[in-house]
Amino acid sequence: MNSKTQSLLVGLVGGVASALLILGSGNLSPLSVLLSACAMLPILIAGLGWSNFAGAVSVIAGTLVIAVAISPLGALMVAVTTLLPAAWIAHLSNLARPAEEIGGPQGKLAWYPLSDIMLHICGLVSLSLVILGYAVGYGEEIVAEVVENLFAVLGDQNPEFQPGTEGQSEMVAFMTRVLPALQSAMWVIILFTAWYLACGIVRVSGRAKRPADFIPAALRMSRLALLIFGVGLALSFIGGTLGLIGAAISGAFAGGFMLAGLAMLHHRTLGRTWRFVALWFSYMAIFILFPLPLIIFLFAGLFDTARTAPLSASGPPPDDPDDPEEPPKSNNQSN
Repeated sequence: MNSKTQSLLVGLVGGVASALLILGSGNLSPLSVLLSACAMLPILIAGLGWSNFAGAVSVIAGTLVIAVAISPLGALMVAVTTLLPAAWIAHLSNLARPAEEIGGPQGKLAWYPLSDIMLHICGLVSLSLVILGYAVGYGEEIVAEVVENLFAVLGDQNPEFQPGTEGQSEMVAFMTRVLPALQSAMWVIILFTAWYLACGIVRVSGRAKRPADFIPAALRMSRLALLIFGVGLALSFIGGTLGLIGAAISGAFAGGFMLAGLAMLHHRTLGRTWRFVALWFSYMAIFILFPLPLIIFLFAGLFDTARTAPLSASGPPPDDPDDPEEPPKSNNQSN
């Protein structure tokens, strides 16, 4: 079996697996979010371990299966929010160039920087949620139904809970702005986690092209991400559609900076005897006091913006006639 045929079969299997996970997610619940997140893994594994062709086939196959099972519009939304971002991130992860082209040592590779991969993750999540919001007509009408159901549940649990019409309207207006930011931040964290797991799976299988990134040192947001976050934050204070777009953008990039802040904690505690205790208390605080600790990590990530270009001493990735490597542009390798 030649590499082209193998990539085709892997892509088909990956696409069908992703579609089945999406179809099995059902209504909104913690389990459905988990299944939707797992749906990225087959796409990422196909792209990271085999080729761009395998990743593209998996996206097409998954989209077609969902289109037949649900609807073409539903399939398009899944492709935009889940399948295409996973395939694109897998493609970026396998890009490399000779290190000497950017002033590095000879015989090594400069892989596409993790800071730029994070920039793409945040950008893709922002764009996909804006498209999704436009497609479903996101606004106060949709949020009002959610808030009404929430107040009904709270009223059943506590009969004295009587927020009134004004209180409900204020909650609807608040949640309309907050939900896009929370959803985009969560989806950035999910997409990065899926990428991290897929890289580990491919590495264990022996098919990894990119060497393991030292995440605590490499996971930093770029200065461009800082600028985009500022623009999104400014837009979020504007009313109407622009405000919702700004909330989605600022939320996505805030998720990236939170991850960078957590990575900085891991990096700064290396070799310390109290490392385990510090990490344990930090993650417990996140789960118990959410979202306050994440705000601290957000500011830590904001004040630690830098670009990195990890080098590999293992030589170039294996040749793949169906998926030649393309070096990233030099402006993505800046310091």
